[in-house]
Amino acid sequence: MDTTMLDLAEQFLGEAPEPIPVLEKKDEAKPVTGGIVAALEGDIHVQAHDFSVFYHDNEAVKKATLGIPIRQVTAIIGPSGCGKSTFLRAINRMNDLIPGCHVGGRLVFDGEDIHGPQIDVVTLRRRVGMVFQKPNPFPKSVFDNVAYGPRLHEGGGRADLEQIVEQSLRRAVLWDEVKDRLDMNALRLSGGQQQRLCIARALAVNPEILLMDEPTSALDPRATAKIEDLIRELRGNYTIIIVTHNMQQAARVSDFTAFFYEGRLIEFGHTPQVFTIPKDKQTEDYITGRFG
Repeated sequence: MDTTMLDLAEQFLGEAPEPIPVLEKKDEAKPVTGGIVAALEGDIHVQAHDFSVFYHDNEAVKKATLGIPIRQVTAIIGPSGCGKSTFLRAINRMNDLIPGCHVGGRLVFDGEDIHGPQIDVVTLRRRVGMVFQKPNPFPKSVFDNVAYGPRLHEGGGRADLEQIVEQSLRRAVLWDEVKDRLDMNALRLSGGQQQRLCIARALAVNPEILLMDEPTSALDPRATAKIEDLIRELRGNYTIIIVTHNMQQAARVSDFTAFFYEGRLIEFGHTPQVFTIPKDKQTEDYITGRFG
């Protein structure tokens, strides 16, 4: 490794990185074949097989193949317009809302093709929650923001909703800050609190996967640190996929990193490996700031 990459390793990862965790191997785990895959042992939650996303004739994601591990944090990095947010939105079919968008190849979640005709999109979006770039609380009370999803999907009485709201706010590390203000309009919270409220709202319907699209780009450093701490707290309970322009953030919070460039998946692997000994020259050039 040259001096530049050693310097970058120290910059991104601080002291020597901890040993890479090895997931428990399961007999039923299905390996991903072909293309670029995660070098891991264990279960894969989302598999892309030569997966493409098109906006009319423009191929925004080009035949990506990778396996995203279960209950780990995967960061997707790359310059603007490289396809990372498009790939993220495909996992819960948010791209369906864009006219002219269609897909090729396969994107599989728990053995089922996400874009197959048998998929109930409402159920998919309950299982795959999403947090957007800017906090987007409903113009309702803190309580009603978190209770919205459970009311819609499950119903239940006030006592059940109160339990779900408290549990979700605790998971989002927000309960102690709002427990005496549950009837307050959520728009009165700070930006960082609003983003954690949106995370609590997503967690309230018990998703298996949490997608985060630049979740801290609109926040100050203190609020950003709280969101990063929250991501670490949630690791192990949810599969988290985060799109970020902030490479230091990717290095701090993720177990795996995928680098996209011009719609193509260039490299995917354990985060310490990608940031310190990348296998592809384009990855090294991007991480060291030679472009992007």
